[in-house]
Amino acid sequence: MSESTEQVETADRLWQEFRQEPFPDSLRHSTFGGTHVWLLELDIAGCVLRWLDNSGTLDSKNSVLLKSSIADLDRVLPEINDLAGAQYCQRLHQLAVLVSRNLPSNRGTQ
Repeated sequence: MSESTEQVETADRLWQEFRQEPFPDSLRHSTFGGTHVWLLELDIAGCVLRWLDNSGTLDSKNSVLLKSSIADLDRVLPEINDLAGAQYCQRLHQLAVLVSRNLPSNRGTQ
């Protein structure tokens, strides 16, 4: 099995597990530095689904969105005080990082 096939299978398994979890009530109306966690989840979920549907590839627009969402989540995670909310966001982060692992660099693009 190739590394990319294994990456897609692992991401698909993590995605299926993630989908079974309800969004934490503690994060439903929370903002951290002006960032709504539910919007980050929505952006990341859309990118993950596109990536899975395209066998591990993502267009440049969604690649930039995913990387930006990961950076936002990196900034938000330390501010989440609720254990369930933090664990939920950590799993989302793990999935997003896995999907972004082999995306092309955005250097030189705006």
